[in-house]
Amino acid sequence: MDLQYLREHPAQLPVFIKHQRIRETPVPGGSICTAQRLTLDDGGSLFAKSLADPPPGFFAAEAAGLRWLRAAGAAPVPEIIAELPDLLALEWIEHGEPTPESAEEFGRGLAGLHRAGADAFGAPWPGYIGTFPLPNEPSTLPWGPWFAQYRLQPFLAASTEALSSHDIAGVERVMSEISGYGGDEPPSRIHGDLWPGNVLWDHRGTGWLVDPAAHGGHRETDLALLGLWGGVAHHDRLLAAYREVWPLADGWQERIPLHRLYLMLVHTALFGAAYGDSVRALLRAL
Repeated sequence: MDLQYLREHPAQLPVFIKHQRIRETPVPGGSICTAQRLTLDDGGSLFAKSLADPPPGFFAAEAAGLRWLRAAGAAPVPEIIAELPDLLALEWIEHGEPTPESAEEFGRGLAGLHRAGADAFGAPWPGYIGTFPLPNEPSTLPWGPWFAQYRLQPFLAASTEALSSHDIAGVERVMSEISGYGGDEPPSRIHGDLWPGNVLWDHRGTGWLVDPAAHGGHRETDLALLGLWGGVAHHDRLLAAYREVWPLADGWQERIPLHRLYLMLVHTALFGAAYGDSVRALLRAL
């Protein structure tokens, strides 16, 4: 049993795991799924993430996003080896460290990915971010109203117990005035959850896109999230290389807190009031 066999018979993967035909080694992963390295008979490896009793279509949504990003042929995205209702197995990426030059290469690739575009804001498949449904119904709304309705409002509604009435009123004000921030563009092909932990650097320094909430969205969202929590490695070099390929519209720096507000509301919905201070800091900036 080797990688080629699994490509041809992906449904057999749980059987091989159950009968210990595959060695399982825990690896650092996200806070939601169990992450493992699977070592095959021929010494090859896979990365597997699993979740007991996942929401319907949970891994199907991630797999659809990975295939869509990979189809652009612009930025490295792992190959899907097996997609099952409670498990997703991907090609193994040997970890390494980025260099300034490889960060620039990633920035250029990300610009190419975004330029591949999307037919509409949203996506043709139901989405998830974490275990929360991500409203993906394709929309012809301009970006601002779409972002308010499909990316801010759902997660504000899920965060009301973790935020004060003042916080909620602040987010509602941002949504009501969102067209005033400008930045309208046609939909780009975006990762959708591109905080620094979702860029995996391999042993050659190449950056890979993992764990997406992919959809047609605003390219500034991906770029804004890359600067969170200390920022991706060599962030300034990455961003400069991106802008050489595809310059950003006027006011993009002032819109960074707006794009980050989406992910902070997601975290507040998932993890509670611990992220309230981050929401309030973004509201003050806006």
